[in-house]
Amino acid sequence: MRTFMEEYQRWLDSPALSEAEWAELNAISGDEKEIRERFFAPLEFGTAGLRGTMKTGLHNMNIHIIRHATQAFADVICAEGELAMQKGIVIAHDCRLNGREYAEEAAAVMAANGIYVRIFDALRPTPELSFAVRYYNATAGLNVTASHNPKEYNGYKVYWSDGAQLPPKHADTIAKRMAETDIFTCFKTCDYEEAIKAGKIAVIGEETDEAFLAEVMKQAINPEAVAAVADDFRIVYTPFHGCGHKLVPEALKRLGMKHVFPVPEQMIIDGNFPTVVSPNPENPEGFYLAVDLARKVDSDLIIGTDPDSDRVGTMVRSEGDKYVTITGNQMGVLLLDYIIQARKTTGSMPENPATLNSLVSTPMARTVAEANGVHFEDTFTGFKFMAERIGDWEAAGTYNYIFAFEESYGYMVGDYVRDKDAVTISMLIAEMAAWYHAKGMTLLDAIHALYEKYGWYMERTLNLVMPGVDGLEKMQALMRELRGNPPEKIGGEDVIRVRDYLDGSINVMGLGKVDRTPYYGSNVLYFELAEGSIFIVRPSGTEPKIKVYLLVRGKSEADCADKINRYHAYAEELGK
Repeated sequence: MRTFMEEYQRWLDSPALSEAEWAELNAISGDEKEIRERFFAPLEFGTAGLRGTMKTGLHNMNIHIIRHATQAFADVICAEGELAMQKGIVIAHDCRLNGREYAEEAAAVMAANGIYVRIFDALRPTPELSFAVRYYNATAGLNVTASHNPKEYNGYKVYWSDGAQLPPKHADTIAKRMAETDIFTCFKTCDYEEAIKAGKIAVIGEETDEAFLAEVMKQAINPEAVAAVADDFRIVYTPFHGCGHKLVPEALKRLGMKHVFPVPEQMIIDGNFPTVVSPNPENPEGFYLAVDLARKVDSDLIIGTDPDSDRVGTMVRSEGDKYVTITGNQMGVLLLDYIIQARKTTGSMPENPATLNSLVSTPMARTVAEANGVHFEDTFTGFKFMAERIGDWEAAGTYNYIFAFEESYGYMVGDYVRDKDAVTISMLIAEMAAWYHAKGMTLLDAIHALYEKYGWYMERTLNLVMPGVDGLEKMQALMRELRGNPPEKIGGEDVIRVRDYLDGSINVMGLGKVDRTPYYGSNVLYFELAEGSIFIVRPSGTEPKIKVYLLVRGKSEADCADKINRYHAYAEELGK
């Protein structure tokens, strides 16, 4: 195995580098720390694919990594046989820098391997890529995106024939192939334009948009609720310079919304994200332009979608001209309750309805589901796990899912997409907000009404950021310590049970292992507290940080806030 300095020199000496890439690497020749950061290890291919900063280097996103990963992915598709190659792959990209270049390069590699390629003519939302895989009966899908990460990042997200992200066995095979092959010489490729002329690559666009939007609009449950308030209900929308700029406003228009005000500065497609520090709808500060516009037009609701339009964030008018964030957990509960009530009212509830969310999302969802006779389950973080469970239900003929969500502002409905879908959910949020508006309520009023009905819950997520090589070692050490010596108390409250989702063990404090979790294999520690709250620790799968989830139950809002603050203080100490 080469040292990082040996790998650095190998890249410098490689004829595969362009003159600009060579100059970039030569410029850091005296910076050992930077060299180490770029070359200490390959960028790891996981079940979500690849994600990293765009630099020349082994541990970064660049054209060489794209070719390397795509050849390994092509090998997996070819191993499925001739029919799988003919069904081919659908390729998309978002607004990020180098996105089109990476997508076309991946298409050329796939075509050179005899795999039929459909590629979108321009940027498209991630959920439309998931839809297109199913719609065209393709074997696989690929999206060049880094979702809501900062502008320096790009990524490589892979899908299988069900429209969900790649199953772990295929992801492991790709990772193994990449480890076995040379990054500079392993791949086949061809001329992109010539491959189009030869019929090996097909460019798709508006016809796929229309097919997707037709399915989106089928998810409207009660359009009459919109018609009743359309003359005075106002929505401000921002795509944060990304893929939602076209389809989200169109879906709202088709729903019947008459007053939709896009944020002009953020409707400009730009992978530099010039108006925001981070294009993440989880961050309220990114909505400042939307709030300014909302005040000018007296808007009732603000909707924002991330650059690849799979996550959606909202703000609602509060007192005066103030706008308040609805969190991902709150929106998940609001949508779940609304979908249940609206489907019951309209007679469209399927038999044996079911819902599910990620393990780290609010337990209030279970309370709402079970109180309404809806089956509930949780899964690991990631919609591929939820999609897999939905597939199990479909195969067994047991449950019909009506909604799925995770706390990080991702939501899914319908059977045409198997990933987070901000296009459809923006439309459903607007319908729900209109329904409450007719009752004289905002979504803020609505969530408080649900707390009064189902009990008080509060959630908070902390990011213990640990960048660089040293950070990775620190993350691993913290997880080892928590696993080997679990705390007896957190924020002054007794820990009664610890679930270790890596090996599936459930340990009761003082008794040891007593049971097993229904699923395992992910580096997640789940601490249950005596007073009913939950404290979860897991490393992020896409960024150099450990995520801590505080899921609190209490007797009142004040009681929940007190617990959140105590557990927050404990979590901050873990990161020091």
